[in-house]
Amino acid sequence: MSEVLLRTVRRVGTSGAPADVRVTDGVVTAVAPAGTLDATSTDTDVLQADGAWLGPGLVDHHTHFDQWALVRRRVDVSAADSAEATADLLAVVARTGVADRVLIGHGYRDGMWPRPARRELLDRAAPGLPVVVVSADLHAVWCNALALSHFGAVLGRPLVAGEDGVLREQDAFDVTGALSQVPDEVLDGWVADAAEAAAARGVTRVVDLEMRFGLDRWTRRMRGGTDALRVSSGVYAADLDTAIARGLRTGDVVAGTRGLLTMGPFKVITDGSLGTRTAALADGSGVLAWSFDDLVAITRRAVDAGLVPAVHAIGDRANTLALDVFEAVGTRGTIEHAQLLADADLARFARLGVAASVQPEHAMDDRDIADHHWAGVTDRAFAFASLARAGARVLLGSDAPVAPLDPWVSLAAAVGRDRDGREPWHPSERLSALTAWTGSTDGRVGVAVGDVADLVLVESDPLTASSTALRTMPVLATAVAGRWTHRDR
Repeated sequence: MSEVLLRTVRRVGTSGAPADVRVTDGVVTAVAPAGTLDATSTDTDVLQADGAWLGPGLVDHHTHFDQWALVRRRVDVSAADSAEATADLLAVVARTGVADRVLIGHGYRDGMWPRPARRELLDRAAPGLPVVVVSADLHAVWCNALALSHFGAVLGRPLVAGEDGVLREQDAFDVTGALSQVPDEVLDGWVADAAEAAAARGVTRVVDLEMRFGLDRWTRRMRGGTDALRVSSGVYAADLDTAIARGLRTGDVVAGTRGLLTMGPFKVITDGSLGTRTAALADGSGVLAWSFDDLVAITRRAVDAGLVPAVHAIGDRANTLALDVFEAVGTRGTIEHAQLLADADLARFARLGVAASVQPEHAMDDRDIADHHWAGVTDRAFAFASLARAGARVLLGSDAPVAPLDPWVSLAAAVGRDRDGREPWHPSERLSALTAWTGSTDGRVGVAVGDVADLVLVESDPLTASSTALRTMPVLATAVAGRWTHRDR
């Protein structure tokens, strides 16, 4: 038997009266007034919480975990405010030496650049070296001539880009996939590091929507000792046949992973993104990847096999399409992003049992781009509170590496709609602290007897903290099934 005793905690969602909490074999078995519970064994792990706040472990409902692990080792260009500044930053890196055969940057946002990207800028920045810069939203890659030639050969087909050197949507996804091909032992180590970093921010579970089928990689990692997180690993259309043939169903626990790994949802992308200007809008602009009939057919096939759909939809036209598909198939699931919604569609989320899986920090990253490219309709953009008022379940995530894999950043953006000292953006769409909190957990508010002991211990009450305090919330300890994955106390 394993036992943990947390002394003098205050539980999120309560009056804050100090309590002792006992965890036995990964389950909360007792909650009593502070000072009344004793260790039952000399082997009991006792943590003196000194009034810190205990809550359920945090969940990031949308990540691309391999990409997050990779990006942590790439050149961050997110602060560059122009194509020229991005190229200059990469030129400095090229002069100091590049360990790999390709110079890779990440995080460019060109929606407000004064001049567009040009391939020649990257050609001059690193002569003789392929250069790829991945956009912050992952829907575009900016390449120099050598990179286009190199990855065309890798993929076995010509990559055609204009003078800007930018590839969008599927071509961009294919190049990003090729960039991800690093040796298993290397990537596994980087993923383990990233998982520990997530645990240090209170994360106990992630939904991994990596485009490359990840269940087998996660199985190998967990059997090899990576155990900082629970992972729900999704599947895309390209690997749907494989998942069906193997009888994989959403929620299935993978043997040999100590219950940490489950089969995730069926992910399908309907449109592009705001940052790349490919989101499908009601005005007819943007890109739709599927016809209604084809999307119904593949979604029904996945659902019949036991897979829950998670449908990417950014623009209002794409969201209407996604909801139409859920209605036609007669299934529940999630719409991932739901960034621009028609007023008539808000109530359909609740009526159809479709959760809105949103990434609040995107609203902060993209507020200026939205005001420019979605001028006049941003009262319908990132409509978190409207969704909640309409009765929809709202789930929070990061879409890492598009935003940092840090649930406190998501919480802050959800309840504050502010950052960097700016006024809140459409403050009427701020979520209540309670709704944001339950959207960042498995739906629980607090900790009670009988709960699986996925826990986070923090310095102050997240339900009363300001958005500024939430962004930098100190995490004192994190546990998965009563086992510490992070501990500062």
